[in-house]
Amino acid sequence: MGLFSELKLAVPWGHIAAKAWGSQKGSPILCLHGWLDNANSFDRLIPLLPRDFYYVAMDFGGHGLSSHYSPGLPYYYQNFVGEIRRVSAALKWDRFSIMGHSFGGTVGGMFSCMFPEMVDKLILLDSSPFALDSNPLPRVSRMERGTPGASWKPLSGTPPVCTPPFGVTARVSQELENLLTYKRKAIEHTLLVEQAAGEPRALRPQEMLQRLLKNNSHVGEECGELLLQRGATQVPAGLVLNRDRRIAWPEHTFDFISKELCAHAIKKLQAHTLLINYHMALWLGSAGWSRAFLTTTTRATEGFFDVRREYDADKGLILFMTDQLKSALGERFQFVEIPGNHYVHMNQPDHVASIIGSFLQSRNRIPGQL
Repeated sequence: MGLFSELKLAVPWGHIAAKAWGSQKGSPILCLHGWLDNANSFDRLIPLLPRDFYYVAMDFGGHGLSSHYSPGLPYYYQNFVGEIRRVSAALKWDRFSIMGHSFGGTVGGMFSCMFPEMVDKLILLDSSPFALDSNPLPRVSRMERGTPGASWKPLSGTPPVCTPPFGVTARVSQELENLLTYKRKAIEHTLLVEQAAGEPRALRPQEMLQRLLKNNSHVGEECGELLLQRGATQVPAGLVLNRDRRIAWPEHTFDFISKELCAHAIKKLQAHTLLINYHMALWLGSAGWSRAFLTTTTRATEGFFDVRREYDADKGLILFMTDQLKSALGERFQFVEIPGNHYVHMNQPDHVASIIGSFLQSRNRIPGQL
């Protein structure tokens, strides 16, 4: 299944580029790449997966061969989630599975909660279905929660008004403060990039490759070249990156949510989920995890926490996330740990191919398909 075809799907700002493997008659799987990567990140993995599926790896807007967003339009997380819906509509998919690496898994996870009836299986490669806010919200004591959780104050001539306890108000206030901070930084970043707009700088191919490898030490040289094949364009002076320069720090794009919102949203997830973990099992073992669950996440021993940004440094957030997945999904959740770094699916695709293949070919379906 080494042969693939190129797709170009029309969107209001241009097109979304994608590449497809297999027969269109097969069960569809949408593959979502990581931050600043592109669809080529699946080139070495997909040929090792079962042939009775139709794999489509898309380039997010502003990445790879996809069109940049229109001037003045920022790259918000919600827009990337919307791209999945646009692609599924263009391909006339009513139901499909998602495989996402890193940022792609987070976007795919949010989509799976927004459109739960559309997603059969969710595969997270060193990823999480949400970006958790590392700024803790104020704790609400039992006394502050009260019984039944709010105080009622009848006002003359009006219906009773529910006044939330102080602790709840503090939580909402802190979460709003965090949200406003993230959005402000995103707007300021977009304006700075637009003010500094100019012709992209061309570099010699080897120089660009070395810069890529320096900025992401978990990508091997062969895989770095593969990413640049789709992520850069040859010009007379050398190579220029294809990605939109408005895309820089994921902090300016993500919608970070609190643990409380995560715990609520994750209950919407219907898909059987596979989390492949390259790191976490080393410190999750004492939690009594069973690898027989039907949802799986993958992380790498030397990868995720070393290459992600500061907001991922708190391993407690990841522990919380996986605990929520286990609690919400039960037997629909499977966790697998393997050695490797954040780009195992590119560097050693054979390490994950059999796990993913077995998961895809399992007959288990969500209740709506029984």
